[in-house]
Amino acid sequence: MFQKKVLKNGLRFLTSPIPGTEAATILVLCKVGSRYEARESNGVSHFIEHMMFKGTEKRPETIDISRDLDSVGAEYNAFTSRDNTGYFIKIEQDKIELALDMMSDMLRNSKFDEKEIKRESGVISEEIRMYEDNPMMFIEDLLEETMFGDHPLGWKISGDVATVKSFNRKMMLEYRDKFYQPNNTVLALAGKFDDKAVALAEKYFGETGVKVKPVFKKFSFSSGESKPKLKIQFKETEQAQLAIGFPGYSHFNPEHYALQILSIILGGYMSSRLFISIREKRGLCYFIRSYANVYEDTGNLVIQSGLDKTRIASAIGAIFEELDKVIRNGVTEEELKRAKECVKGRLVLALEDSSQVADWYAKQELLIGEILTPEEKLKKVFAVTAGDIKKVAKEVMQKNKMSIALIGPFKDETPFAKFLKL
Repeated sequence: MFQKKVLKNGLRFLTSPIPGTEAATILVLCKVGSRYEARESNGVSHFIEHMMFKGTEKRPETIDISRDLDSVGAEYNAFTSRDNTGYFIKIEQDKIELALDMMSDMLRNSKFDEKEIKRESGVISEEIRMYEDNPMMFIEDLLEETMFGDHPLGWKISGDVATVKSFNRKMMLEYRDKFYQPNNTVLALAGKFDDKAVALAEKYFGETGVKVKPVFKKFSFSSGESKPKLKIQFKETEQAQLAIGFPGYSHFNPEHYALQILSIILGGYMSSRLFISIREKRGLCYFIRSYANVYEDTGNLVIQSGLDKTRIASAIGAIFEELDKVIRNGVTEEELKRAKECVKGRLVLALEDSSQVADWYAKQELLIGEILTPEEKLKKVFAVTAGDIKKVAKEVMQKNKMSIALIGPFKDETPFAKFLKL
């Protein structure tokens, strides 16, 4: 279970004790990410995340931060997505104050030194190039660019090299100060802790007198299009990377539970339909998977695979055959049961970790504004029927709304254009 408290400065503070562990996780989530950016600032959310580890007045150098945490065996990291940025420290429970002190110091007092900004722009540029040079990783970005076009959801979270190199201290601090406000932030503490730790969290994060402006932004994405799209990126590779996407559902649409189950049945594990058909029976790929992304105002269903480049057209055709079967015939009760039990089992395993528990509660509070316990969410998952799956399959997997992204040694779209003809 969890408890929620709103501190005097407006920050939401969630606590969730976990019996049988000696660890605790501090997680701070801020409601900001790449979809809050303008084209000229694309990548700044991710850049700011990096700069939080580059020294404070109290800990002037990067080494001062990492050494203090490394010396107690802590796990720590940060992440930036389209709609949130997070920082976490997982630590032995009797070292919680160190984690709280460190986290609040980084978030409030990072120096954003101009020399460090310039140096880090080189690091991030290499990170961008690393992703672009790895087709298996980059295909996801290419698909969302194809699906969402010139919209923040279609831009890279990291930005591009030219944009990243243009950032300066003034614009980064202005952006940080706009979004890194208490009322736009959730603090979660999960694992083993006592009342003293709770009081310390309020001490380090509950300061008053902070100038706060509401920055919550409601999004409403609509592509305004109903035609299939194709984007091919030429690259000399031995294996082709394919991603097929369909518009999905937002956090606030209850149909996303059925879509989650559908994605598992299609390609969520090694006994899924696509894995058996495309890999095991036809030998066209090494890996194939499907998953559902969920955003504030939209979402998508994605099918991704690394395929034999000489048989790519056959593979796409075979994938469509499997999708058509689900649209026409739905799924069996046995498939539905297995997929539900898969969701339950994965959730049970994940929530043994205090960092996953903190993430579970904090993201719901930040992105949805309503928190369901694992039991409550599983109840919704297990309420999904075979009829729901068939309805969602017909509604989502419409070829006139489909996007295809492909990376491989292909210069001519003609062999693949036939898949876009309805």
